Amino acid sequence: MESYDFLLFVAIILLSTKIFSLLSQKVNMPQVVGALLVGVLLGPSCLNILHETDFLTKSAEIGVIFLMFLAGLDTDFDDLKATGKSSVIIAFVGVLIPLGSGFLTYYLFHGQRPDTMIFLESAFVGIVLTATSVSITVETLREMGKLKGKMGTSILGAAIIDDILGIIALTVITSFTVPGVDIMVVLLKILLFFVFIAVCGFFVFRLFRKLEIVYGTKRRVAIYAVAFCLLLSYISEVYFGVADITGAYFAGLILCNVTETKSYIASKINITSYMFFTPIFFASIGIKTVITGMSQELILFTLALLIVAILSKIVGCGLGAKICGFSNMDSLAIGVGMISRGEVALIVAQKGEQAGLISPTLFPAIVLVVIVTTLITPILLKAVVYMKEQKQVDAIVAR
Repeated sequence: MESYDFLLFVAIILLSTKIFSLLSQKVNMPQVVGALLVGVLLGPSCLNILHETDFLTKSAEIGVIFLMFLAGLDTDFDDLKATGKSSVIIAFVGVLIPLGSGFLTYYLFHGQRPDTMIFLESAFVGIVLTATSVSITVETLREMGKLKGKMGTSILGAAIIDDILGIIALTVITSFTVPGVDIMVVLLKILLFFVFIAVCGFFVFRLFRKLEIVYGTKRRVAIYAVAFCLLLSYISEVYFGVADITGAYFAGLILCNVTETKSYIASKINITSYMFFTPIFFASIGIKTVITGMSQELILFTLALLIVAILSKIVGCGLGAKICGFSNMDSLAIGVGMISRGEVALIVAQKGEQAGLISPTLFPAIVLVVIVTTLITPILLKAVVYMKEQKQVDAIVAR
């Protein structure tokens, strides 16, 4: 008999995320915090009302794709070019420190095992910590009106590069466990991805320029844009092995300079995204794992990994930002903005489990780290931005 539970789940998610978002706003926290708490409270970890289903998983994936597409549309291309060098440095340092810290943390807890797999497992945990999911940060910065500045574009650019470096590292590690994986082929595919994006962007940008002249702000243009976003996400994941959200972001980036049409496209997608897909995405993060029944040793490892996950991104990305000439407060904000691991780390962890690089018993520890880092990022980011603005106000008053 066909089940209609998904209708009930969606109704609960839409209502509860809105209520919790408003409550979060009342206590001066970003609305996304309330939406994230819904999944944790109503999912298997607490009340066990909501459960992960194929429909919710796919809807959540579309939600994060739309979020990143909107982030690309909201990006100021001139600012992105200006911060390109900064993004590379921030991403590079922000990958090395979490990678080494994650490796050492896992090895210290499990290094007593004599087999050689311990090195691959330790490296894999480090790779999980290198991942950065900026969908939460994007929403928080957008809510505060800080997405289009130098800090916001640096975070976005660095996160994209983070994903690419993480994919390369994951491919290298899995090549030692899965026969038939050619590292050079994967690296070549990633290089070809950027070539494809450049060529595709050249023609698609001009196509939408013409559509802007011929059709203006008719609904068909928004439909074409959504189709392009989904198509580029699919091609990125299936043919180049690059995360679909990276393709979605580049799709938005290609269209971000189609000035008049860009605003119209964003307004239409916002309605679809925020009415349905985005709440499901936020709620799904908390539904993905069951944290009950964890042993004392696993709890200690989880706490250690959580501390390392937070500090390694703040130190790594913050140090990279400082090298690039950002102020202390901006460097701290960039480091905090890169804490969230979100769906990127979950995807990496799942692939690692399939490759035998992490046992199912340790999987909840990684997912819990992902959930907590995702929850605290908007809170910490808003606090840091507030401190920065308060210092600026104090400096003006002092004059």
